[in-house]
Amino acid sequence: MAAQVPPDAVGRRVLCGTDYATVRYVGSVPPTAGIWLGVEWDDPQRGKHDGTYEGTQYFKCRHPRGGSFIRPNKANFGVDFLTAVKDRYGLNDQQDVQHGTENTLVFGKKTVEFVGMDSIAEQQSQLNQLVDISVRECAVSHAGQKEEIGRTCTSIRHINLSKNLISSWETVTAIASQVQNLETLNISENKIKFPSTSTSVSSVFSKLRILALNQTEITWKEVLLCAPGWPALEELYLTSNNITLSERPDNVLQTLKLLNLSDNQLLDGNQLHLIAHLPRLEQLILRNTGLSSIHFPDATFGCKTKMFPSLKHLAINDSKISQWSSINELDKLPSLRSLQCHNNPFMDTEKNPETLRQLIIAKISQLEVLNKSEALQILPAERKGAELDYRKIFGNDWLAAGGHWNPEKNNPSEEFLAAHPRYLSLCLKYGAPEEGELKRQQPSTLKNQLLTLTIKCPEKPEQKPVEKKLPDSMTIQRVKGLLYRLLKIPGSELKLSYKSSKLEGKEVELDNDLKPLQFYSIENGDCVLVRW
Repeated sequence: MAAQVPPDAVGRRVLCGTDYATVRYVGSVPPTAGIWLGVEWDDPQRGKHDGTYEGTQYFKCRHPRGGSFIRPNKANFGVDFLTAVKDRYGLNDQQDVQHGTENTLVFGKKTVEFVGMDSIAEQQSQLNQLVDISVRECAVSHAGQKEEIGRTCTSIRHINLSKNLISSWETVTAIASQVQNLETLNISENKIKFPSTSTSVSSVFSKLRILALNQTEITWKEVLLCAPGWPALEELYLTSNNITLSERPDNVLQTLKLLNLSDNQLLDGNQLHLIAHLPRLEQLILRNTGLSSIHFPDATFGCKTKMFPSLKHLAINDSKISQWSSINELDKLPSLRSLQCHNNPFMDTEKNPETLRQLIIAKISQLEVLNKSEALQILPAERKGAELDYRKIFGNDWLAAGGHWNPEKNNPSEEFLAAHPRYLSLCLKYGAPEEGELKRQQPSTLKNQLLTLTIKCPEKPEQKPVEKKLPDSMTIQRVKGLLYRLLKIPGSELKLSYKSSKLEGKEVELDNDLKPLQFYSIENGDCVLVRW
């Protein structure tokens, strides 16, 4: 018996074994007999041609070898939503799930052991109790009979429809229209045809807060055409869609708090200006976007931009930002608290990761978390150390550019202030660097320096003081390892502090094993005190 071909087959999504494809042609292919489906494979390696056979082009493909002809009985056109739910959760109106022994369920001929079967089977037999439903990779292609979902699943709030056979936004709407309190919807990894013109706004998605449209081939224009139907949306995920931002979202997406545009090609910061006035946007994720620069031209250095007024968390990992000037610009964001910026070319200018961290902290005044390391949250002591070091490191550049200890003569060049926009505010905060502080500083970066330190054991007078030359990048943990070799006392039992020649009578505890000596602003001639 020949397989039934749906009347709307062209444009539909199908499964052939484990491979996904889109139907581009239905009909005969002479000289062979019978009906064929011309399909364009998601994986072009699966194909044989571009839709042309024996000189006749039956359909078109994006890839020159992305197409094939298959018989209809090889194509799975999918199932309706409710059938997939019942199959996924082992629920069936016709009692196909039979009770076996006390701790088993029987699915057809297959017996599955189940702990506490009675109570779980009782609970799962009620479809209307399901709140969070996932039918990922269940070959869902259509909504099914009208109103059936609404009658059967009355409690649904969260649906995962990712990687199915949904081919149109109308199908998504048909399913969602039967779910009264839908809050979360994931339709990622479906190749969907979205509306290309404005549609009448319905209340279908009136309560939707979270929407994932990753890998759906949606364009930014299509996002904005659909967005009036998402009046309460707070989180929108649009990764891997080849999106470029082309227009400003006026009167839509105004409730949005999180936007993920990762793995799209944004290329330059001007596109960001189009989404810069979303009033509630708190989190912007731009990983691997090709972003090469960031700038907020409405604000001068030292002032805050009116763009991204609520933005607290920014992720620009794996991008192409090569200039420190883009990091300077981030200080203009009024609410920024957290930054992820791993794997950008500007980071290659400094090989020491601790130094890199200090430079970024010093450049962005309100930053509290850097590169999502909660364990290394920026505490006041670390910020102070980073800012003091920055002030000293670039002190010689400041002097060369026209800076001066006398405020009346202090007039650094515009070029210097553009490269170091926070420098003057750091001098106001801590005072200008003294001449003695600058003599041994490298002007362009925090180079590792050897510190000559005296190591004393104040409670063990028989231990003579030892003088050691240590790099200022050496962590407290490694210092303890050195002392173990000298004193034969395990590092876990050692308590370290130091006295500065500049701070008479004051002792500072070295209490974080992961921090380097430079974090504590230890200098030549200081004395490290060891107790156990």
